[in-house]
Amino acid sequence: MAEHALSNENIVAEGFSGIAQDWSDEKQAFQVPWGKAMMWIFLLSDTFIFSCFLTGYMHVRMNTTIAWPNPSEVFALTVFGAHIPLILIAIMTFILISSSGTMAMAVNFGYRKNRKVTAALIAATALFGLSFVGMQAFEWTKLIEEGVRPWGNPMGAAQFGSAFFMITGFHGMHVSIGVIYLSIVAFKVYRGDYDKKDNYEAVEIAGLYWHFVDLVWVFIFAFFYLW
Repeated sequence: MAEHALSNENIVAEGFSGIAQDWSDEKQAFQVPWGKAMMWIFLLSDTFIFSCFLTGYMHVRMNTTIAWPNPSEVFALTVFGAHIPLILIAIMTFILISSSGTMAMAVNFGYRKNRKVTAALIAATALFGLSFVGMQAFEWTKLIEEGVRPWGNPMGAAQFGSAFFMITGFHGMHVSIGVIYLSIVAFKVYRGDYDKKDNYEAVEIAGLYWHFVDLVWVFIFAFFYLW
């Protein structure tokens, strides 16, 4: 009788019943670790938010009755007497894409248990992100000095200011949070916290967040600055 009861306890249900049973038994319900699954769910929710922002921006831009400012002129800088369009945005994009490379290498070296190289690559990624935020602050300052506000714009359609500050500001907040997040992970890697647990999964989870931030910028760059 006891053996029969024990065999019943070891039966694993399939489908949704199995998931419910795993949750109630405090087991892993999916074939990925909880931290990675929760990060994917968070990124999915963020995808919806950024999609709404960009969709709203496209709707406003296509339906405004006042001419939309030309991004090539608005975001141009004068360098050594030459008027170069989108030069700052191009540098920002290059920096952020480069940071994806250093983050990918950090994940690779993390799973190789190379603690010092992993920490250095994550720190380099955070520095790239910090540079990006600094350039974005310069960009905001320049436009504010030129009279662009969330409620108005002397260069054309008033909606330009609200769309610009909302979209780039929300993305810049993500980059700033990412810089803090990566700095903490880099410190923990350097201190050897993940060697004790024999698990560098936290580095990969941080990489998921950072790659998402980079990917979103590609869409912002294409829709806002190139269109």
